[in-house]
Amino acid sequence: MIEELLKSGAKKMNIELDESQSSKLLQYLELIIKWNKTYNLSAIRNLEEGVKRHLLDSLSVVSYIKSGSLLDVGAGAGLPGIVISIMKPELSVTVLDTVGKKCHFMQFAKTQLALKNLTVVNQRVENYQPDQCFEQITSRAFAEVNKTLNLTKHLLCDNGSYLLMKGNRITNESLNDYEIKVHQITVPYVSDQRHFLEIKPS
Repeated sequence: MIEELLKSGAKKMNIELDESQSSKLLQYLELIIKWNKTYNLSAIRNLEEGVKRHLLDSLSVVSYIKSGSLLDVGAGAGLPGIVISIMKPELSVTVLDTVGKKCHFMQFAKTQLALKNLTVVNQRVENYQPDQCFEQITSRAFAEVNKTLNLTKHLLCDNGSYLLMKGNRITNESLNDYEIKVHQITVPYVSDQRHFLEIKPS
């Protein structure tokens, strides 16, 4: 059963999902798969793979999220931003993407799931000039680390931090101006290695 797969996977990461959270997460995944047929949001086409590679993968970073505003850059279908907004309703989450159809989907998901803490922005990140800075900036599949930092540094608060999701290849780039913590993450039911970079300007 798909709900059991989600809940047991979350539990392996010490996350207890309540009924509302698991219901919203699965509703969100169903929306991705439904819209995929027209919008090509993701290569994943079935619920089981979606639970593993979208929901559990995004949930793997939730314990690192602190209070304060968060920006998800290159959010695509809203991963991990929409998952974070479901899990942390008290957190102000902004999801940004340049592709109009992806933002259209995220806006639809926001309405369907009644995510009052979510803001969808359809813009190039380098041109985005919000009224306030973000305390946390995350991305899952946006760009190389250096490029991400360069394109978004005008958006990060002075004491803010980056929370970047990476696969098994960690960049060898020189990041002298930053303090980096590398976390190795195990996503239940996913064999690929995952890393998570916590980066602060030094």
